[in-house]
Amino acid sequence: MNSQRLSGGGPDRVVRRLPDEHLVQSHLVGRSAELSVVADLVARIAGGGGAVIVRGDPGIGKSQLLRRAAEMAGDAGCTVLAVTGLESAAAPPFSGLGELMGPLLPDAGDVPPVQLSSLLTACGVAQGPPPEVFLVALAALTLLTERAASGPVVIIADDMQWLDSRTNEVLAFLARRIGDDAIAVIGAVRPGYSIGLSDADCHLMELHGLDDVSSRMLLAAGPPLTPGDRDTILQAAMGNPLALTELPLVWKSGELGYRWQPESVPLTARLERAFAARITHLPPVTRDAILVAAVNRGAELAEIVAGTSLLSGQSVTAAVLEPAERAGILRFDEANVQFRHPLVRSGVLLHEPVARRQAANAALSAVFPVQSPRRTWHRSQAVDGPADDIADALELDQHESVRRGALMEAISALERAAQLTSDPATQGQRLLLAAHHAYGLGRADLVDRFVTAAAQTAFTALDRARVEWLREIFDDGEPGDADRILALCETAVRAQVAGDPDLALNLVLSAAGRCWWADTGAQPRARVVQVADSLIDSQDDPRCLAAVAVAEPILRGTQVITRLSGFSPETVVDADHLRLLGMAARAVGDETRAADFLDRAEARLRVQGQLGLLSHVLGLQGAVQVDLGDWHRAFGSAEEAYRLGEETGQPVWASGAAVLGARAAALRGDIGQALEQAAEVEKSTTMRRINQFLACAQLARGIAEICAGRHADAYDALRPLFDPGDPRHHQREQLSGIMYLAEAAVGCDRREEAKDILSRMEALACVTASPVLAMQLLYARPVLAADDDAEALYRDGLSNDLTRWPWIRSRIQLAYGMWLRRRRRRSESREPLRLALATFELIGAATWAGQARAELRAAGERTDLPEQGLSAELSAQELQVARLAAEGLSNREIGQRLFLSPRTVGSHLYRIFPRLGIRSRGQLAMLFGATPGSMADAAGDSLSWADR
Repeated sequence: MNSQRLSGGGPDRVVRRLPDEHLVQSHLVGRSAELSVVADLVARIAGGGGAVIVRGDPGIGKSQLLRRAAEMAGDAGCTVLAVTGLESAAAPPFSGLGELMGPLLPDAGDVPPVQLSSLLTACGVAQGPPPEVFLVALAALTLLTERAASGPVVIIADDMQWLDSRTNEVLAFLARRIGDDAIAVIGAVRPGYSIGLSDADCHLMELHGLDDVSSRMLLAAGPPLTPGDRDTILQAAMGNPLALTELPLVWKSGELGYRWQPESVPLTARLERAFAARITHLPPVTRDAILVAAVNRGAELAEIVAGTSLLSGQSVTAAVLEPAERAGILRFDEANVQFRHPLVRSGVLLHEPVARRQAANAALSAVFPVQSPRRTWHRSQAVDGPADDIADALELDQHESVRRGALMEAISALERAAQLTSDPATQGQRLLLAAHHAYGLGRADLVDRFVTAAAQTAFTALDRARVEWLREIFDDGEPGDADRILALCETAVRAQVAGDPDLALNLVLSAAGRCWWADTGAQPRARVVQVADSLIDSQDDPRCLAAVAVAEPILRGTQVITRLSGFSPETVVDADHLRLLGMAARAVGDETRAADFLDRAEARLRVQGQLGLLSHVLGLQGAVQVDLGDWHRAFGSAEEAYRLGEETGQPVWASGAAVLGARAAALRGDIGQALEQAAEVEKSTTMRRINQFLACAQLARGIAEICAGRHADAYDALRPLFDPGDPRHHQREQLSGIMYLAEAAVGCDRREEAKDILSRMEALACVTASPVLAMQLLYARPVLAADDDAEALYRDGLSNDLTRWPWIRSRIQLAYGMWLRRRRRRSESREPLRLALATFELIGAATWAGQARAELRAAGERTDLPEQGLSAELSAQELQVARLAAEGLSNREIGQRLFLSPRTVGSHLYRIFPRLGIRSRGQLAMLFGATPGSMADAAGDSLSWADR
């Protein structure tokens, strides 16, 4: 990364210098429309930021546009931070972020300690374990929003395709969350490269070639040309500003002349040849120095001078680079060497023969200490192979790369080690290890490439098991493929026999997951459980328990619940173990225990910034919270789970959150949205083959039809949930639909039909101790019972401890109150109806609150309670913010929990208070039934959101 501190603009103004290329005086030729977009962003930044991506071919003018943006921002008094990616084999993780955030680190005292430690480690200022990327991103957001509170901040990121992946992830994270802060991100990327910022809802600005008038204007600013040369260059450049600037310099040298064939070479190759032609006239020792700089993984001047001395066979100083600087090929200072444009480096490597490149690597390798990983890397680039001693050293060095979190660096080392390895079995193992690291990065393309290459080598039985798992994790295969599940189970057995129980657990959990998503029949489920039970030494591992739970949630439900009771959320340290235990509890319907495990997992994952796993937890939590009645949190969990699933590249979990969102929409009475989302699931090629998604979509459809008063349609939608022969059946999800089926049956007079289904559910209750099944039956039994039996069943249901099941409790209270009123026991009906109405209003169950209110009026009691709950007034994220504010958290604390800036939180509250008709956090706490414990005087806390 290239950076330089500039003077001017006061002590708070920091500017990172970008490369200066093809600038005609201070005016960008032919880019007035693009400049106006940038100018508009800078002009309105004080009122809220945004992000712009400039995309275009090499040399098209991206860097100059970004340079002009930096100048505009600086002139407007903004703090300007800039970084430029460098093309290299493997940039260290967070190296770009270190360059970007370096000037702000001295002012990082207000960043929470856990965040600050991760940020300082990522930026190389402090030592520590490899930091979690999202925790680093949250720290960067905190630091930037603190700076933005005193003046706008503009981030300029050029050549983002060559920034390290971690820095790109952080920039994407920031771009998604700066809408309410005075922060702007302006980045540039080449076509064909995928960067996180592209998916962050940024404004995309495509840069194309200049038109003929602008091309001629830019060409006229260079050296004099004959009319023939000018026309040929115009044809070759095709409007590319870099080509229009550079090619006249080469033409003048006569190196290309009549041999130039513009139609036969791609544009990028033409530019690389142009740069290489300029290098040929430099002194030989300067060419040696340029080559050493091109093959070097770093940019340190001392390394390049030392390597040049060895390559050239003579002692040289930094002055050897001066001819290259005068030729506009590179620039250097006392510490670093920087190519003027990445294409210069490409041109050098393209122009120089392989033997010369190997010699330069050999020279550089001698510069570093014997134990240095960089010495090993350059040695590996200096030989053709095989070279087992170098390959062994590369494999050893990759462990240090993994420890530092530099997985791409480790992957490069292992791939090169495999190329230099003579033993086929060892070669295959190194490729599989590279594939395992690629899996950690979510790079399905690399996993497939390495696994395919490894398959051509000699395999042990354990290697074959690893291949099976690596292929499985990125290949969902055909839902319901029983043969695949059985094959995974057999591979797990082989892994166990071969001495790798960890791999065996991963394989059996993968097989169980396939049983969960789609119906596979009884035999595959039984085999998964059999193999899990056979892993004797792994029975206490949460993966083993989760595998049993998701494979057989009914038949093994009671056993799983018993085993879960041996775990205490307070004593489980590992966040992923908490997630797996929560998954197991949710699978068997132990919702209160699932909530405890998942809540604790959520808290730990937020602190650690592990947003990938957090999306899993939030999706599970949302389903649990819906069943229990914690709807304000459920709606927020579903929305955030979807957003994080998309953000972290986990489409299955994002889809699951979308299905949960349909159910949430139905519950809050948004009938159109619920039905639309359910229809999208059924039409989706991917989701319509997954029974679990289809079952949840039918549940959402049934609830929506109940809310619309169409009980016959609701019953028809819900009935397939309970039919094992229907693709919309799911043995676990049906348990959450019993109550709704009973309600629909009563509404359309299909009680007898529903009783048949109820009897099957009663039979299941004899097989499993699933709490969600037991709770749902407490409602369905009296609702479907004969009058002589109903009251005893209602009273029995309400005699249970339903403290943590407010939704079920209020449903029984409403049904009982309605039953009493219809039997002219009006005075007795009022108490259960009042209790039900209070809960419905609290959780946002507008449809059922309306029913309770109507029943109370019919029972002779007037109610002045509002007609709508909180969920009807606020979006899911606003509900999350409001709930946390009601609990007494400050704006900063809320932002840290939800990965938002304090200013964004304040903007939410500024909109929330008037819409709810309140003026204080104390009133907000009352709406949520919470006590704002951190507020000394809640009643006087009116409209002070910005100070929180």
